Amino acid sequence: MTYLETRAVPDRRTGAARRAAPALLGFAAVRALGLLTLALWSAARDKSAYTLLTARWDSLWYSGIAADGYGHAVRLPTGDLHSDLAFFPLLPWLERLGAALTPLSYADAGFVVSLLASLAAAWGVYAVGEHVGGGRTGVCLVLLWAVLPVGIVQSMAYSESLFTALAAWSLYAVLTRRWVTAGALALLAGLTRPVGLAVAAAVWAAGAAAFARTRSTAGTHGARAAVRAPGEGARCALGMLLAPLGAAGYVVWVGHRTGGGLFGYLDVQAGWRNGFDGGRAFARFAAGLFTAFPSALAGAGLVAGVALVVGLYALGVRRRLPLALLVYTGVVTLLALCASGYFGSKPRLLLPAFPLLLPLAAALARTRAARAAAVLAAVAVASALYGAFWLNGSGPP
Repeated sequence: MTYLETRAVPDRRTGAARRAAPALLGFAAVRALGLLTLALWSAARDKSAYTLLTARWDSLWYSGIAADGYGHAVRLPTGDLHSDLAFFPLLPWLERLGAALTPLSYADAGFVVSLLASLAAAWGVYAVGEHVGGGRTGVCLVLLWAVLPVGIVQSMAYSESLFTALAAWSLYAVLTRRWVTAGALALLAGLTRPVGLAVAAAVWAAGAAAFARTRSTAGTHGARAAVRAPGEGARCALGMLLAPLGAAGYVVWVGHRTGGGLFGYLDVQAGWRNGFDGGRAFARFAAGLFTAFPSALAGAGLVAGVALVVGLYALGVRRRLPLALLVYTGVVTLLALCASGYFGSKPRLLLPAFPLLLPLAAALARTRAARAAAVLAAVAVASALYGAFWLNGSGPP
């Protein structure tokens, strides 16, 4: 039995914004709790919560690109070269636009973009959840995404919220067969993060499946598939054409700028010690945690977390989630878990993989409202405390 066979069909007589309102209000409440907890925790440690959100780690790179364009690099004592070309351009473009149109600084503009994008992402996540499993599943999906332990990143001047918003709405457009919109949003997602490849792959997979179904129906019945609207084939092809252009365009531009050709961007990432090694470096890191105590406890938690992610994806496959969601989530998860680099950032890299939470959201939607609210409230408090502890640490999220 699939989600699509059991979901409650939303009442289209009520507006989309009205249906999404409970999810958005719940998301805003969780984020407000997280920000308040961060402010109190940071004040107790004589730190600025706003600086942690807007002017540390990757936020500095984005605002630097917005201010001066590309071309900044830092040579570390180890010999590694950290170049700003590793960061995709859409967020810095929006920061520059915000600073040009308002009195805000680039960092302030990045924070505003993140806040607005996080709400747009929550709405997109709700739209996908509602389409797949009904309104209650959509609300639960948004709230589960909000209370993730790394949810504080949704309020940082990082690109995760912007990317998730573009990815979620692109996926929703695929599910509702709005192919050109899906392709255009995938293009923008590809200008936001390297994992924009996952959105393009989802559009291509769904488009190819739609063409295959049409050919199969035509071959069986000797006529064009009745489910296809006039001109849908051309719109599907255009959406598929648009989808990879953002990421591909930036990679080609970086290769031209560095003289490295098609592999120029990979060289830039290598300077940050980022690359795809099939998970070998991550496995060695996890194994190393078991060599002593109490790091072995962290290792056990890490293994359990990876097992949970893989298990949720397998459950989605068994429940026959739509192909676009499976492809998107699979690519995001694969790139996050099988890439070398700073391992502390892997939970953040999984943040856009919100369809992983659909099985949990569906289960939560079937429980009594009071019990579901109690569970979500407890997890929200724990998430807020963890986020404050995390950002006040020494390493980047």
